[in-house]
Amino acid sequence: MAELRHDQGLTQAQLGELIGVSQQQIASFEIGRRRVPVSLLAALATGLAVTVEELIGVPGRRPAGKRGPAPKLQQQLERISQLPKAKQKMVSEVLDSLLAQAGR
Repeated sequence: MAELRHDQGLTQAQLGELIGVSQQQIASFEIGRRRVPVSLLAALATGLAVTVEELIGVPGRRPAGKRGPAPKLQQQLERISQLPKAKQKMVSEVLDSLLAQAGR
């Protein structure tokens, strides 16, 4: 799990915030002190941009024609979709502003 987290450029605290647990819980999961509850597997897989199967060690099948992790932008969009609606709106407003500036 730590390797997947590093691949995404996330700290334990950032991953914990994404899935709704503390940094200490992420540390406990990574060192094997605690098991990841089944209820967190989907959120954890999304945060780490892998399938649940890949997360638990079962090689998953990716859609034909796609290899490796999703492009960074796609991963970011998936993470944004997990945010509360108010934070999603804030991200959207920032993006709108940046795109408007780029179009000038």
